[in-house]
Amino acid sequence: MSNNDFVLSVEDLTVSFDGFRAVDGLSFYVDTNELRVVIGPNGAGKTTVLDLICGKTKATEGSIKFKGQELTRMSEHEIVRAGVGRKFQTPSIYEDLTVFENLEVSLPRGRSVLGALAFRRDAEVVERIESVAEDIFLADLLDERAAVLSHGQKQWLEIGMLLIQSPELLMLDEPVAGMSLSEREKTAELLNRITPGRSVIVIEHDMKFVKHIAHKVTVLHQGKILSEGSLDKVQNDPRVIEVYLGH
Repeated sequence: MSNNDFVLSVEDLTVSFDGFRAVDGLSFYVDTNELRVVIGPNGAGKTTVLDLICGKTKATEGSIKFKGQELTRMSEHEIVRAGVGRKFQTPSIYEDLTVFENLEVSLPRGRSVLGALAFRRDAEVVERIESVAEDIFLADLLDERAAVLSHGQKQWLEIGMLLIQSPELLMLDEPVAGMSLSEREKTAELLNRITPGRSVIVIEHDMKFVKHIAHKVTVLHQGKILSEGSLDKVQNDPRVIEVYLGH
């Protein structure tokens, strides 16, 4: 398989902050329909990698290709428009709006002014919103204000706000932090349900949760890949046990 066949090809990616290499010559490749989990100790560079992919942080050197497009030369909103969605650790939903309205404001509008003016709550829009609400377990709560949702439901709503934009690459930073056990299980189900047809990258610490979702695991340490492969493979890698799982 050539590197152009991957949805995401990260090659020799490096970013230095005041001489400190937070990400150091990193290369990895993600396929379509793949759910990749990135694990590693604090300070391993996990969140920085997502920041680099979504354009929040600019690379010092290296390449990030998404469907053949070089992301390092694009602005954050161009990267979103290309089909990359990113959820940060703290949910950024509109508390005063209903679940329906939160999903509606996230819909990609027509590119032209006329397109935006002609945008109405037509049947297609309502259908799209209802279908995403179903995926995120909020179909029965469309008319509720987001403020009354549980922590887990707010996280799902935010994932829904990304899903409604139909991203081909979805990146989630510790999506189950602070969730109850039953919410974690439902989140695993949610992620497994939305992966077909796209690529998903998840940063996570909860190894039980990782077991339910990971197709492949990348272990970062000091900005480099320490180990990569199936969860079994990395969990039994002596280097991973030493720097990460052993603590």
